[in-house]
Amino acid sequence: MPHLAARDLTRHYAMGDTTVRALDGVSFTIERGEFIALLGTSGSGKSTLLNLLAGLDRATSGSLEVADLNLATLPGPALSLYRRNAVGIIFQSFNLISTMTAADNVTLSMMFAGLPKPDREKRAEELLTSVGLGGRQKHRPKELSGGEQQRVAIARALANNPPLLLADEPTGNLDSRTSREIMALLTTLNQQDGRTVIMVTHDATLAATYARRTITMLDGRIIEETRA
Repeated sequence: MPHLAARDLTRHYAMGDTTVRALDGVSFTIERGEFIALLGTSGSGKSTLLNLLAGLDRATSGSLEVADLNLATLPGPALSLYRRNAVGIIFQSFNLISTMTAADNVTLSMMFAGLPKPDREKRAEELLTSVGLGGRQKHRPKELSGGEQQRVAIARALANNPPLLLADEPTGNLDSRTSREIMALLTTLNQQDGRTVIMVTHDATLAATYARRTITMLDGRIIEETRA
């Protein structure tokens, strides 16, 4: 059974008298453990699709099933549980809380999940070490480089051990060397841990280098699918 399945998925927005078709009849399946790139220029619909997969927005019509849950119709409390336990999100701009340490940023979602403090502190230390930040737990974002902040963001996305990772332009604010390091880390999480990884990017070379399959979007539709 696929990890994800979208059928005739749409997301339309009203802007005055105009209807914006951000997604316009998108259908696809993704198997568990795949590394997928959503490729397209700005306005193609890829970030809208990622928001639907993250449970941050709802479809206008169609179905979006993730591990037997239809996100298009899932009640609010169940959708909150999905966001907390089933999916980890990595943002281009890191989205770390500037007043909190690296460890505190990682433990936050575990606190909401009800994990006891000693357990979440231990897991945060293990996660930060696993992403190459051992010994940096007490540093705040302003004391870390862009690459280090993205590593904290990845550790935070892994906090509740989600089977699905969504990465929105994860190297967009990084230099080329750091970008390669972050992509190598995401590849390891996919290949060794078996997590499904879906990455939004406008970079065709990045998609071709790291993803097993690339879904190319234009004007809210899928126009091509290619395999590595």
